[in-house]
Amino acid sequence: MTEFDGLSPRIDTDPESVERGLVTLVLTLVELLRQLMERQALRRVDAGDLSDDQVERIGTTLMLLEQRMDELREHFGLTPEDLNIDLGPLGPLLPENPPR
Repeated sequence: MTEFDGLSPRIDTDPESVERGLVTLVLTLVELLRQLMERQALRRVDAGDLSDDQVERIGTTLMLLEQRMDELREHFGLTPEDLNIDLGPLGPLLPENPPR
């Protein structure tokens, strides 16, 4: 391998930091999808186009999904803030206070 302008062509990484970064990225995407699903469900509930049974099932599903996300964050030692990627001038990826 050759060096480029004095830089090594290999990246010296710590396997644990790579794993943590990958887990953070995956959980961030899952959290983003969870929040989008929750907002869509709330819009449909507010529009009144769901039966009571459907509303109950959606509520239970979203609650279980949120609990599972909490468990996964805790398992990997991540906080909700760790999943909120800073997009620079665009701001954070996730809303600071998601609607409940």
